Amino acid sequence: MHVFDKEIRIRSGLVRIAHLDAEGYQFLDEPEAALRVIREAGKRVDLFTFTQSLSDLTPRYSYPMEWDNMAVLPVSTFDHWMKNQIDFKVRNKVRKAAKNGIAVRETAFDDNFVKGIQNVYNEAPIRQGRRFWHYGKDLEYVRRINSTFLDHSIFIGAYFEDNLVGFVKLVTNETRTQAGLMQVVSMISVRDKAVQNALIAQSVRSCAERSIPYLWYAQITYGKKQRDTLAEFKIHNGFQRVEIPRYYVPLTIPGRLALRLGLHRGMIEIVPAPVIATYRRMRASWYEKKFPGKMVSQQNDARGAIQRNA
Repeated sequence: MHVFDKEIRIRSGLVRIAHLDAEGYQFLDEPEAALRVIREAGKRVDLFTFTQSLSDLTPRYSYPMEWDNMAVLPVSTFDHWMKNQIDFKVRNKVRKAAKNGIAVRETAFDDNFVKGIQNVYNEAPIRQGRRFWHYGKDLEYVRRINSTFLDHSIFIGAYFEDNLVGFVKLVTNETRTQAGLMQVVSMISVRDKAVQNALIAQSVRSCAERSIPYLWYAQITYGKKQRDTLAEFKIHNGFQRVEIPRYYVPLTIPGRLALRLGLHRGMIEIVPAPVIATYRRMRASWYEKKFPGKMVSQQNDARGAIQRNA
């Protein structure tokens, strides 16, 4: 479904929730007009959810609202980030990457880069304690999933001995007031070379050079998920938790009932946090036994708001 040239994605399930496919990179200028189009589209949508941008945090609409969170780094200059927004350990890691032979630069989205991404994807079947979606996929799949939003994308590659060992897909919104890290992935074999820190550093530099004031990296916390190594990595690299208005507009009776009962947050919100944490540890342990030597810590993989953690 498309609304004003923006794609709408519908999450299937007991409650069908629709949202902008490029949420965080695109925003609605006229929500009421968009809602009219969705109502008249002929597809069942129980709830429609949308957010405001980082430059507009004061709630502006009368729809039902909850506060969501984003991991946000205010960007002025690269030197300011290095000197004032990170601690000495992160500064040392950024410098360590260069000393260890890691070269980081913006790059074109060409055949060589796509092949390099495929090699990065295929190094490990498990990331963040779960199966990695992109492992084992063919070259056309890799090209297709990374070619979205090309007009608003900045690709950054980390190279060791001329081989791609990590990359960033950085996507800006339409007004270039914020940029999101849609993907940050690096290889296990070079994780001792601080590749992730070097990729974040170049992302900050790329935003500063374009006068983009906000860099965001998905969320700090996800529902009841307890703070983990990925959240710690974000915080150490200067990202802060920022609360943003998120609206939930019920379009059907089931949607109104789901909103009243809190079902719009998903079944995972009903399960106690310690139970979820125990399940994740058990899952990670099982994968570690099934794929010995192929596990990778959470800070070595990230997806943006479009592909949320479950």
